[in-house]
Amino acid sequence: MINLNRRTIVRAALLCTPLLLLFGCQQAPSFNVLGSYFPAWLFCLVMGMILTVVARVFLRRRNLAAALDPPLLMYSCLTAFFTFTLWLIFFRD
Repeated sequence: MINLNRRTIVRAALLCTPLLLLFGCQQAPSFNVLGSYFPAWLFCLVMGMILTVVARVFLRRRNLAAALDPPLLMYSCLTAFFTFTLWLIFFRD
């Protein structure tokens, strides 16, 4: 029977933690555009910005833009939302 003390268990946990953190690392998602590989997050960021502009136009036409009180914060969060959502939709493995 193996007798493990607390110190041994803590050491084993600390040694295994990097393995758990690196478990999801794979080849970087990128796509070829005219022979040059672009990272997928860049595509998602550009599309997130475009969708934010579309949302801004939609909100201004409906007179709802005033509901977004600090516009810099709200549009930044909206860009992040669209970017992360597109990443999850297209590049989830």
